[in-house]
Amino acid sequence: MNGSKWKLLWVSLAVLAADIATKVAIVRMLPEYSSRSVIPGFLNLTHVQNRGVAFGLFNALGSIGPPVLVAAGLVALVVVVVYFKQTASKDRLLLWALTLILGGALGNLLDRIATGSVTDFVDVYYGSYHWHTFNVADSAISVGIGLMLLDLLRERSKSKGA
Repeated sequence: MNGSKWKLLWVSLAVLAADIATKVAIVRMLPEYSSRSVIPGFLNLTHVQNRGVAFGLFNALGSIGPPVLVAAGLVALVVVVVYFKQTASKDRLLLWALTLILGGALGNLLDRIATGSVTDFVDVYYGSYHWHTFNVADSAISVGIGLMLLDLLRERSKSKGA
């Protein structure tokens, strides 16, 4: 792996550090299920412990859930690392995407290993319409996936033009 790819891994560490710091702050600042308005009518900080995965999926797994989700997270992490290592240095957009996904995946995985759940706290809403509560790691993963899709679309348009 060359030097520019190693430098990108600092971004993963920054995402991880921001994720851990915000989760620690929320746990200390807000009791679980409590909320503070940040932008009335749009954004709250709401402390929830997500024992499932994205959007609360698999919450019903019960006691088997945490070990299964940790194992799945470890497999996903290995896949992302292998994909990152195999991606050419010239594929900057894809490398940025994988860097963000890696940092976010590490943040949620470490949280799940430490507590059996993931701390979520960003509560975006409009009127009675609420998005699922999320965290910094989820945001990094979502942006990373968006960048991967953009990279894929860009590659498809290049191949059609050739």
